Amino acid sequence: MRTSDNFVILMSKYYVIFTAILLTTISRPMLGQNLIGESLTRAQASDGSYISWREHIIDDPKIAGFALSGSDGLVMGDIDRDGFEDIVSVHEFDAEYDSASHVPGFVAPAEGHVRVAFGSEDPDLWFNITIAEGSDAPAPEDVVVVDLNFDGYLDVVAAAELSHLIYLQNPGPDARQADWPRLILPLTQGRGSYIRVFAGDFDGDGIPELTAPNKGAQSPGPEDYLRSTPVELYKLVGDPLEASSWQRSELGSYSVPQNAEPIDLDSDGDLDILVGSRGEGRLIFFENDNGESLDFTEHAIGITGASMSGFNLEYADLNGDDKLDVIGAGSNGLTWIEQPTPIDNAWNAFTIGTLSPDSITGMEVADIDNDGDMDIIAGSYSRGPRTSDGDVTTTDALGRLAWFENPGDAKLEWRRHDISRRKRGMFDKFIARDLDGDGDVDFVGTRGNSTPFDGVFWLEQVRSARPARNFQPARSQESDEIPLPF
Repeated sequence: MRTSDNFVILMSKYYVIFTAILLTTISRPMLGQNLIGESLTRAQASDGSYISWREHIIDDPKIAGFALSGSDGLVMGDIDRDGFEDIVSVHEFDAEYDSASHVPGFVAPAEGHVRVAFGSEDPDLWFNITIAEGSDAPAPEDVVVVDLNFDGYLDVVAAAELSHLIYLQNPGPDARQADWPRLILPLTQGRGSYIRVFAGDFDGDGIPELTAPNKGAQSPGPEDYLRSTPVELYKLVGDPLEASSWQRSELGSYSVPQNAEPIDLDSDGDLDILVGSRGEGRLIFFENDNGESLDFTEHAIGITGASMSGFNLEYADLNGDDKLDVIGAGSNGLTWIEQPTPIDNAWNAFTIGTLSPDSITGMEVADIDNDGDMDIIAGSYSRGPRTSDGDVTTTDALGRLAWFENPGDAKLEWRRHDISRRKRGMFDKFIARDLDGDGDVDFVGTRGNSTPFDGVFWLEQVRSARPARNFQPARSQESDEIPLPF
């Protein structure tokens, strides 16, 4: 054997040994290190303990017993008056529909579900029922709870993207077993696509009104963006189960309106309305003129430094000037805009952070780390396949959970703490609650775009003396965790 042959063999042995060492000492830790959910948390509470998160399932296809999917809107209230908060959620059903993409001629099936999860003293014990489905609730996007017949029980109104608003009357003590009487509001039938619904007493008569933006079509195409559709207000003047009891008026018309939220924005003691337009990329403030009528004055909200279309918005006084500021997804990422004095002046925009390349959908404001200021949890909208993990890359828009830590001065840099990043998942809504009564804030949320993992869940905030993994999933089989692209 030649010397050169011996050299080749020797080098081959060294290569095999080196590769084995590399794989065992470098590759495996590196593979796990960048998986967000499996990485050790660096987030800390004000007392120095480390913050991580544990997932708990409230409702999903396995619990429902059918293909529950497309989970979107979420509200909480004591539906059965047993002293425990319940959850009302809506589920669009269709796994192919993408609100961000227009497919000419596509019509989603007239399916969907409005569900109630009845709570108990145990945050992991829920009793789930369906109160509306199919053609009664075709592709429901949003929901509100409000006592409209004044019997002391919260009723439900759902906005269906395929057609209408539907009122569901709470049957009272038998809410878990009895059918819920209903009325599809005739004035909403055949008018377009109702994406949100809210309730508030704007005229001070003790009877709540409904506000609802009509975006025109479930999947707006170019022609839909070139026309205006109304933001509507519904006044109740009698029995809510009678069609003649509902009176309709319009606040204004916009290109794909997607919000009409009651909020006392100017802090004068009555409810105003904040409208968001997707097609125009702007916010509109309807000032309640006197709190004793349904008269409003329209104000354009001019924003310096960003644009916002206002699908999901939150409100908090972030700069300590006793005026509500507005938080939402903006052109620069998660953004807050500072309320000016006077209110018609330009609103300055400040960037909280981004989930790029993932796109922000839902958010909620709460003091997560117990340091006395308001932090923000956010979730993203995955754009890949919805029924399997599929062939996606780290640079695709995927399903992420994260929270942003307030630096104390909200105009300074916020620190992002990633919780989980999975191939599938749209996290649309969050509600802050201390579900387990341990003194820190947890979150109830919905998850879509991830069949068969869609549904309702709650995130338990876990405090520990030492860093723990960021995220403990509820299921042993889940959509794959995936690292960030950097």
